[in-house]
Amino acid sequence: MREDRVTLELPSKAERHRLFGSVDPIPGDKPTTKEYMSDLQNEKRNYLFDIEQVGIARVKHPITVEAGLSPSSQVSIGTFKLTTSLNREAKGINMSRLTEHLEEYRQQGGTTDLAQLARFTEGLAVRMNQERAELELSFPWFYERRSPVLEKTGLNHAETLIRISYEAGRGSRTVVGLTVAVTTLCPCSKEISEYSAHNQRGVVTMEAHIDEPDKLEQDWKVMLLDAAESNASAPLHPVLKRPDEKAVTEKAYENPRFVEDMVRLIAADLVELEAVRAFTVECRNEESIHLHDAIAKISYTKPHS
Repeated sequence: MREDRVTLELPSKAERHRLFGSVDPIPGDKPTTKEYMSDLQNEKRNYLFDIEQVGIARVKHPITVEAGLSPSSQVSIGTFKLTTSLNREAKGINMSRLTEHLEEYRQQGGTTDLAQLARFTEGLAVRMNQERAELELSFPWFYERRSPVLEKTGLNHAETLIRISYEAGRGSRTVVGLTVAVTTLCPCSKEISEYSAHNQRGVVTMEAHIDEPDKLEQDWKVMLLDAAESNASAPLHPVLKRPDEKAVTEKAYENPRFVEDMVRLIAADLVELEAVRAFTVECRNEESIHLHDAIAKISYTKPHS
């Protein structure tokens, strides 16, 4: 580094800002208090179309996650999308109320509890004077996982989704989702090879429509996690020593699964869950002997009883 032999004499910070382009505030005559400021978004006219959804997205906010697995409570980073409807007579919505509503929810101890979030979404519609509102929330959920032999503990995580829609006079609809990684071992490879079989990481994504979320007897995250992992060749583990690795490898060999097998078996489990009215399950295998992925998907709605 070259040493500067000239003593550096700096101008004041204000002078430096001017040097780099800052200028004095422009004097104006517009109101500076809220009561006298114009409110364009509340102008009433015929603006041609109703709007289905208007609001804010990709809002990062801390959220408390309650779970049926340890740790039973944790703070995660939620990504929020908050929207409402807007009729054609209104020019716009007051978007600052959306973040105000979210911050008040945090201050009041709001969590990822589905019943709480349903009330939050209804309250959003009321606060915005709109017929409909929708909340979409995603966050990473961490849960403890013990290795199968030595019971070494570590944290796994899954990506979660909550989508709640509210409409005046019709109430709320709730969709929950989980994306979790598992191990799958190829049945064809096992069948045709003299020894060994190729396996891969499978990524399972589930979305389930919940009829009465306030009556759930079990954490929905645990329900969906079990549906994916119990039907895979083997679950994933954050910590494995040699005896554990042997057990996991052999378990996968004993339970080969095509991607088609995965979605069918998981679908069967979701059909048996009384709280689930309809669902979509998709599996994507990151193939270890191909450059492509293998995918399969099932959508199902239970018939009315």
